[in-house]
Formats: sequence, C-alpha cells, structure tokens
Amino acid sequence: MKNMNRQATIDFATTIRTDASAITQPAHTQALLDLVSGEARDSLLAVHDVLRRELPPGELAIYEAGGGSCSFLPLEILNRSHVTVVDIDEDQIRNNDYAQEAILGDVQTYRFKPESVDLVICYNVIEHLPDVEAALKNFCEALKRGGMILIGAPNPRSLSGVVTKYSPHWFHVWFYRHVRGIKNAGEPGEPPFPTFFHPLVTLPNLEAFAAAHGLETVYRREVESPRYPEMRKRKPLFAALVDAGAAVLSFLLPRGADVRHGDYHVILRKR
Repeated sequence: MKNMNRQATIDFATTIRTDASAITQPAHTQALLDLVSGEARDSLLAVHDVLRRELPPGELAIYEAGGGSCSFLPLEILNRSHVTVVDIDEDQIRNNDYAQEAILGDVQTYRFKPESVDLVICYNVIEHLPDVEAALKNFCEALKRGGMILIGAPNPRSLSGVVTKYSPHWFHVWFYRHVRGIKNAGEPGEPPFPTFFHPLVTLPNLEAFAAAHGLETVYRREVESPRYPEMRKRKPLFAALVDAGAAVLSFLLPRGADVRHGDYHVILRKR
C-alpha cells in the first residue's frame, strides 16, 4: 500500500454548505442516485432510517474511514456533522468535496482521540485492508459510548466474492470497464482497488469480533450485489447466464443460501 506513513491535512471548510438551502446536487448525493434499484439500495435506505433514529441530536462528529471522494450518508445528517475523512489515496482525498477535514493517512494506523466520534463510516473499505483487526480496534477506541460503526462490504462467501478473491486484478478492471461500463476504471484514484479479504470481512467473524469488543449489532442485512441488477440492465444475456449459474450453486448449498448475496450492511453500537 502506497504512502502508508505519510499524512497531510487538507481544509475543505470553504466548500461545505452552511445550511440545507445551499444544497444543489453535490457529488456525494450522486453515490446513492447511481446505486441501481434493488436489495442493496433498499438496505442502504433502511440504514439511513436507523441512523436518523439512533444518532443523537445536534452536531455530530463523523469519521469516514477510507471515504475518499463520495459519501453514502443522508444529506440531513451530513449537514449537521463535522466530517473527517482519512484515506490513503491522494486522488480520493483531492476529489473529496464534502468533508470539513481530509487526512491522507492509513485507517489501520491512524488514531483519533479516544471517545471523540459519534459515527464511523467504513463503506467498501475493509475488503481492501491487510489488517482489518487493527482498523476495527482504532474505530472502537475513537467511538463515544453509544456511538456507531456503519460497515458496508462484500461477502467473501458469495459468488462475486469468490470470483473477486481468486481472480487477478486485471480481470476486475476488465469487468468494471466492459461489463459495468466505467471507462476510467483502474486509473489513478478510481476503482477497482486491490482486494485482500482479511478473515474479519466474513460477516460471522466480524460479528464475533464485535461482540468480543463491546459492540452490539443494531442492523444487519445481507443483500444481492448491485452488480446483478447492473448486469441485467446492461448485459441481459450475460446476466441470464450468471443468474442461471448462481441459481444452480445456491440449490446445491444448504437451504437458505444464496450466492448472489454478495454484499452486506451492518451497524454496530458501542455499549
């Protein structure tokens, strides 16, 4: 991982909206708008409802771990928050337009003041970390009592997770460019990024770690990867073949298993 120990702070205060009336259509709202209709989008909207209900009133301190250039939080929460993003990629930091503070650093080693954060966001990040345990311990230390961690991640035991884990990175780039239609995929600061799939990315292992470190589960849902509805829309014949193969694999697995459940959302709260 590049620039592991380098840190820099960039002040984005002048780009932050001061009230809801200043919202036009900033890039971070586009992250949700671009998420195709399906289970993943429905789950993220349910996550938003949980955050609205469970977060305390007033100004919030939010740590977005590896957030980079976009946020999946609802606007009404962002607009009453001081957001600090920590990301190891200079291009992601440079493209950020919603955080009051952006830090070029490694979430596996960067430490906040203990019990200083209301919410940690780690969205599509832990699968890229060689040392997930170190990052999670830092998150727990930073959280206030009653504070929460939102994790969105791929399921390593799904069909897409297995393909991602055991295929070369060039194949991921090819898939993003030719199946998903993202022409700049793999360029500096653009996904897909190298994936490690530490054992703690597997949801049962993550939940066991959470319970052992004073965290309770507030929300948990495994969902069909958004890649499936994307493929059905862009490449229907290819998607039909993938769906057929996934259905056969799911039939051969224990009852209730669905290899298309390629993503999950979980919210953990510090006791």
